[in-house]
Amino acid sequence: MTKRPMDILDQVLNRQPVLVSLKGGREIRGVLQGYDVHMNLVLDKAEEEINGQPASIGTLIIRGDNVIYISPSVQ
Repeated sequence: MTKRPMDILDQVLNRQPVLVSLKGGREIRGVLQGYDVHMNLVLDKAEEEINGQPASIGTLIIRGDNVIYISPSVQ
């Protein structure tokens, strides 16, 4: 059975961290709390690596037109 993108997002919703790559080269890791058809995302426990050090952001809303990809991540 072929999985659709939304099926994969449903599998990780509120369970495991995802890695979100954004336009401009930023990458943010966090627990996916919700999303919509425009790929607007709500991440909890979000963090970004800055100068090799993780920087905690907390809860974050990412506008979908900034998303390049979303990947289930390994901690």
